[in-house]
Amino acid sequence: MRIAAVGDLHCRADTRKNIGIALAGVDSEAQCLLLAGDLTDHGTPEEASWLAEELSHFKVTKVAVLGNHDYESGQEMVVKQKLEEAGIRVLDGEPLALGEEVGIAGIKGFAGGFEHAQLQRFGEVPLKAFVDACIAEELKLENALFQLRTRVRIGLLHYSPCRPTLEGEPLEIFPFLGATRLSGPIDQLRPAAVFHGHAHRGTLRGATRGGVPVYNVALPVLRRLEKPIGYLALDL
Repeated sequence: MRIAAVGDLHCRADTRKNIGIALAGVDSEAQCLLLAGDLTDHGTPEEASWLAEELSHFKVTKVAVLGNHDYESGQEMVVKQKLEEAGIRVLDGEPLALGEEVGIAGIKGFAGGFEHAQLQRFGEVPLKAFVDACIAEELKLENALFQLRTRVRIGLLHYSPCRPTLEGEPLEIFPFLGATRLSGPIDQLRPAAVFHGHAHRGTLRGATRGGVPVYNVALPVLRRLEKPIGYLALDL
């Protein structure tokens, strides 16, 4: 199956028309479009409606996760509802099988840092709550990947599970762009590939410590390619 993936569309009044331009040709090039979070700019119902309208022009199967921007207004459930009413499947820890060939495990993910600098669950209650939020996302991903019995499994996140796809971002904000903790179930259960967004100044390709391919498909990253496109397409 040929998969297209993009994140960080940041749909708002002055950007909604750019979505059609970014995704031009996706219907003929891919069988499934993965949307890696930050689909709206401030997570308002109006932005979600605009996004749903723009995406309705494309007939390809669409699967999404939400990102931090989609939570900004505290109406993430309304955002999810409006997207699903438009035929876009929004995952939050659920496994989704597209026939017997391809399965998708989707989560938002969370922050926490990487490798020796990963934040630990120790100290004040608010700090423990922060780490607990990442652990909860890790467990969602593990459960979804474990349930999939398709030939190919894919991880779809907003936050990054590894450092390499963040190269280009200021080092000071790496801890807020993802967490090594998210790579645990990935390296254990070995999906064919993982897609994420969030890191606008990051790098397209990387891998977890266990060697699972990871792609940063934030739209600003894709637009910096030698031949700028609005999505990454891969055969899996």
